[in-house]
Amino acid sequence: MSLNIIDFIKGQLGSAFVSQAASQLGESEAGTSKAISGLLPVIVGGLANNSDNTAVLDSISNASSEGFLGNLSDTGADNSMISGLLTSIFGDKLSGIINTIATYAGISNNSSSSLLNLVTGATVGSIGKYAADNNLDRSGISSLLNDQKGVVSTLLPAGLSLASLNVGDWAKRYEFDNDQDEIKPVTHEEPKVEVTRSVADGGTFPDRPTSSEGGSIWKWLLPLLLLIAAGYFLWKQCEKKETTTTTTVSGDSLNTVNDTMSTQNDTTTMATTKVDEDIDLNGTALKGYKGGMEDQMIRFLQSDGYKNAKDDSALKDSWYDFDHVNFKINSSNALEAGSEGQLQNLVAILKAYPDAKIKIGGYTDKTGDEAKNLKLSTDRANFIKDWLTKQGVGSQVIAADGYGSEFATVDASASNEERAVDRKMSVRFAK
Repeated sequence: MSLNIIDFIKGQLGSAFVSQAASQLGESEAGTSKAISGLLPVIVGGLANNSDNTAVLDSISNASSEGFLGNLSDTGADNSMISGLLTSIFGDKLSGIINTIATYAGISNNSSSSLLNLVTGATVGSIGKYAADNNLDRSGISSLLNDQKGVVSTLLPAGLSLASLNVGDWAKRYEFDNDQDEIKPVTHEEPKVEVTRSVADGGTFPDRPTSSEGGSIWKWLLPLLLLIAAGYFLWKQCEKKETTTTTTVSGDSLNTVNDTMSTQNDTTTMATTKVDEDIDLNGTALKGYKGGMEDQMIRFLQSDGYKNAKDDSALKDSWYDFDHVNFKINSSNALEAGSEGQLQNLVAILKAYPDAKIKIGGYTDKTGDEAKNLKLSTDRANFIKDWLTKQGVGSQVIAADGYGSEFATVDASASNEERAVDRKMSVRFAK
């Protein structure tokens, strides 16, 4: 029986891995565990589908010397080898994977991105260790990866499939794709029916095949098969419609007008419906939603995650995205209606934890002039800082920076909806 890489990786990581990752990211252990369960098959599938890729084989061969398994906390967004490997495997589909895993697990996009890097490092490190322990050369590593194609589809958790990752044609390359296995076109050779002609009395028409001839069965069997396939397809589509919901959230493009004063549609579609409910802040109810910014920040503070952080380096990668704070288009000092409610929640959290310090960050997508994007994102971050200062918590806001498109992941040529993930205002804890 061939090695099941996913089970082997879980054995290498140990039970404390999920807890450590959840604490580092400020996410719940349940959400972190769910994200990892979805990421592992996707990453192993990506490696298996690129088993002859030089970058993949190099990364695994050198994993032991890189010490990935011993330094997982450092295998984050700043690791150029991991970032390059993911780009080599998934290309421009990375943002789709990050978004879908975040939605599936109920975590932030930033946490999903960090976990993608973290789990990729753990996967490469585990396979590299196995290869070193068993003296596998590149050919052996390639064969090991190829063996995974038969098991990956069976390990995708319920509610997640490669096709649901919204990666388009990329998923079709996988022989183990769940959804592609549902209805597969049947390829066969049409039976060759030899038709003989005879001359009847007064006529020269060919004799019609009788029910005993081979060709006649397909006249009723083929339409029946097509009808069954069509019915199955419609049934699956109905199932998907019952389990999929979307909501439209007003968001700003975070881009300034260009020289021709052209503007872009400021409405973006975000996955999953987010319903406000009561979030407990030490006995006080805040309006937010489970897994949202307020919920994540409060859980992090209640877990003593902030108190136990030795310095700012332990907090710098854990950003929380505002869910409802939006600026009017091309404005850095005018908020959309409804935005102040979440800012008031942030004020309440800071007042409940007066020792906590935060930093504000503004981000844009890759479109437009970068200098203008940088200025706009910086002005917006400072506007939020000034707003919080007026509410009496200014001493807890130690910085407000704009990053423009520095951390944008979606190409400028992508659709407005795809680029929406890069346009945001965020907050993180700081020391």
